[in-house]
Amino acid sequence: MLVSRAVFPVFVAVFCCSGLSVAESSPCRPRSYGADSVVCVCSSDYCDFPGVLQAGPKGTYTSVTSSRDGLRFHVKSGSFSQTPSNASVVVRIDNRHEYQPIMGFGGAFTDAAGINIDSLPEVTQEVLLRSYFSPEGLEYNLCRVPIGGSDFSTRPYSYDDVEGDVELLHFNLTLEDYRYKLPYIRRAKELSEKEFMLFGSPWSPPSWMKENGHFNGSGGILKEMWQPWANYFVKFVKHYEAEGAPLWGLTTQNEPLTGFEEDYPWNTCAWTAEDQRDWIKQSLGPTLEEAGLGRLKLMVPDHSRDALPWYPATILEDSAAARYVDGIAIHWYRDDVIGPSVMDETQALFPNRFLLYTEACDGSYAPPGKKVVLGDWSRGEHYALNIIEDLNYWSTGWVDWNLALDTEGGPNWASNFVDSPVIIDKESGEFYKQPMFYVLGHFSKVLVPGSRRIYASVSSPSDTVSLTAVHNSADNTSAVVILNFGDTAVGVTVGVGGGTQFINLDMPAKAITSLLFSTPEVGGDSETNNELF
Repeated sequence: MLVSRAVFPVFVAVFCCSGLSVAESSPCRPRSYGADSVVCVCSSDYCDFPGVLQAGPKGTYTSVTSSRDGLRFHVKSGSFSQTPSNASVVVRIDNRHEYQPIMGFGGAFTDAAGINIDSLPEVTQEVLLRSYFSPEGLEYNLCRVPIGGSDFSTRPYSYDDVEGDVELLHFNLTLEDYRYKLPYIRRAKELSEKEFMLFGSPWSPPSWMKENGHFNGSGGILKEMWQPWANYFVKFVKHYEAEGAPLWGLTTQNEPLTGFEEDYPWNTCAWTAEDQRDWIKQSLGPTLEEAGLGRLKLMVPDHSRDALPWYPATILEDSAAARYVDGIAIHWYRDDVIGPSVMDETQALFPNRFLLYTEACDGSYAPPGKKVVLGDWSRGEHYALNIIEDLNYWSTGWVDWNLALDTEGGPNWASNFVDSPVIIDKESGEFYKQPMFYVLGHFSKVLVPGSRRIYASVSSPSDTVSLTAVHNSADNTSAVVILNFGDTAVGVTVGVGGGTQFINLDMPAKAITSLLFSTPEVGGDSETNNELF
């Protein structure tokens, strides 16, 4: 049983300067494990929280900074200047030019995450969930859950492992769902003050539905199993919703091209774009609609950039299949070798479909013993660079992989260990917030759902600064996230209000700063470059 909010203390301080109200707890309790930065240690009786951020009155701004040198959500406030500083980096934003809406940020409720959370004392479990989902935490609102088992399970399994059960009479959720997923999903939904959007992704059908008879390895689904597999999706959604975990969306298959790799080590299923197109229009789409689930957002291909734009194009250029598909889901694993121009191409082809990053994690390519690196700032910086680039190339949000892992980077039945923003030490009953955790919060707390990305540029030459910006018309606030990935501090001046006012700040080396402020009026008509939903 998860404990109530009152079980552990939330220390609240109100910052009244310039009308800013910030509720926050005690600061980071740092600990070094020999990396270039620190983790923040949390337990049943002590944990730091980002706090509730609110923009102050017009003419003021709030800045929040984290850095390699140990700052973690360091909050300051100030007033606009009428003149720019003599800064080396000059930033211009313009809310008259709007692009895609922001949907949100979050992570995945894997079996591994739940197993690790479950290993903590109940009070500490609540501290962890509040750290991610509460208003004083990261305010995650967009999360993923595997449909059945994945590599981040302790075993390969499905919801119907009875050979030949095409009627799915033996379909049922498992211990993993009832103990390690559903309780934490329900609590996350309770903690969130934003709309909580959960989507499911399958790694593999039951092995008996596949050509090779295995959860892993190469091979796709038998064509005669297309309809039972569509029925399986419906059963999953209805079972989860009956357990208090309503679904917002589905992806059709996690990384469908991995199933063409010989001896692929963990759960997968090969789908050609043509077969997935035909399955969607013949089976999955109509079956979801007939079950009253046409409201769910269906996303393809849930694969890396090397599937863009050709894979979704094969599906979306067929009108019968396209009517069921709402979005294009992308993973980050090939981003270092495949540039973001393919996202521009995809968005231009299908401007009425949203793009969304649905999986990312660091450490997957690291050598043994380096899968988890406690306090590694470079991995947080890697996240920040990728999120900024993806948002600037039309992604509507960014979903991390495991919410929490152990110090080895698991459990994982295929030994595919990776890092995570939260690492749990079950022996001590503590958990550690990695730099990645704070980097994610710099986006999730200020780029609110419904806001739109706006024009932003670095107008003075800089090869160490990257940024993105949004405008929220609901309360007329703007937010800018700036990353200094250089080894020296830089002065930054941000022109707002059409360049009539300025935010002048000094950014430390290897630091990320989020700015939040009421938007000054700018003359001229607004221009919206993309209409979604």
